[in-house]
Amino acid sequence: MTSAAATPKQRVTAKKRSPFTINPQAIPTLAAVVIFIVMIIIGELMFGTYLRLGFISSLLMDHSYLIILAVAMTFPILTGGIDLSVGAIVAITGVVAAKLMIAGVPSWVAIIVMLLIGVAFGALAGILIEQFNMQPFIATLSTMFLARGIASIISTDSLTVPKDNNFSWLATDIHLIDNPKISNDLTVDLGVFVAVIVVVIGYIVLHKTRTGRTIYAIGGSRSSAELMGLPVKRTQYSIYIISALLASVASIVYMASMGNAKNVVGVGWELDAVASVVIGGTLISGGFGYVLGSVIGALVRSIIDPLTSDFSVPAEAVTIVVGVMILIFVVLQRAVMAVKRR
Repeated sequence: MTSAAATPKQRVTAKKRSPFTINPQAIPTLAAVVIFIVMIIIGELMFGTYLRLGFISSLLMDHSYLIILAVAMTFPILTGGIDLSVGAIVAITGVVAAKLMIAGVPSWVAIIVMLLIGVAFGALAGILIEQFNMQPFIATLSTMFLARGIASIISTDSLTVPKDNNFSWLATDIHLIDNPKISNDLTVDLGVFVAVIVVVIGYIVLHKTRTGRTIYAIGGSRSSAELMGLPVKRTQYSIYIISALLASVASIVYMASMGNAKNVVGVGWELDAVASVVIGGTLISGGFGYVLGSVIGALVRSIIDPLTSDFSVPAEAVTIVVGVMILIFVVLQRAVMAVKRR
């Protein structure tokens, strides 16, 4: 059919289309980028340190675990679910690994055990959701309490990793920019590289594979995804296994940098991960979002701590700041969706 057969309204619409048109659903993600840049500018103007390489180094090294958790949380939230167990998995894997290494078990064996524990809890959450028809909130809430309780039974003390176990190699500093004329170097550790690898793999899985397309389809409408013949149940298992496995990876990175583990580590981290994903523009109802958006959200959440401390804001107020930001982004998401429906 030729263009001449099109209605005048269709021709006008076609003329207005532009390759630079922004998807309205991406507005929250763009807003997160703008907020992060504004925070950096404010910090630099007020204190003159936020654009220094040393500040960027500490921001990345201190919060690489949160970037990993944000990627982990992106998977279930894209389907309209949630994983409340990631913080507890950090605790139980850390405590078990520390106990093993104190007993003389090699660090590489302890790392494998940590990953297997994560897979086990992810599989359990998947079973509860798919076989027992539990809501993801309830299923992962139960696995959260289970993991936290087991960690407390194993030990309530702070367990220090033996120095001769060679577990801290993940926290070895790597100087990307090492200028002897200045003391402000760009330094990262292997944990940052692990976080980068996790982000890249998460991006590929979600945006370049059939599993990723199925995840987005489930978030849009599970019933429609099933009618299209997509492997919904298998994908749901994969989502929670991936989420729990990445929580174990975050535990490895955090434990290597800190050198110890405790049963109370990770309390509230699942909420920080959810905040990062929501601030990054992923719809809490599922169906739309970006891994890179979650990374931006994690950086926004991470920079709140040093920014508020520099302004002498009480630590309790940080929670209020995060809550207000989540509220703003959820309202923004709702507004965008309402405009899109109209």
